[in-house]
Amino acid sequence: MAVRYANATNNGMELMATIKGLEALKEKCRVTIYSDSKYLTEAIERKWIIKWMRKGWMRSKTEGVKNVDLWKRLWAMIQKHEVKFHWVRGHAGNPENERCDQLATIAMNMPDLEEDIREEAQGFSQIGMDLLN
Repeated sequence: MAVRYANATNNGMELMATIKGLEALKEKCRVTIYSDSKYLTEAIERKWIIKWMRKGWMRSKTEGVKNVDLWKRLWAMIQKHEVKFHWVRGHAGNPENERCDQLATIAMNMPDLEEDIREEAQGFSQIGMDLLN
């Protein structure tokens, strides 16, 4: 599947790809996500996301977390499954990673864009908070 969204950043697309993959699962699964995005893998494996939630989605006193809506959606999906994240070096011959790069290139060249990935949907504001209280 290759999709390109209007106004999407690389990091936003890394998050959305993971979200869409997890949303496609119809029952609870044990999943390992392989990604060349340290932004994604370290935020989960190093538990940065939990720190961000505890701090009201702030990285520091003056800097907010980017892509909060997507992080909240991802966190909701992680709670439904047993998910591990594993970083792989990009452009290093990993067949699955190379295939993802091919699909990303195809999507970048698509003439028609999907609606923007920003989804400030109601109900996501409290995601994860029950685990922190």
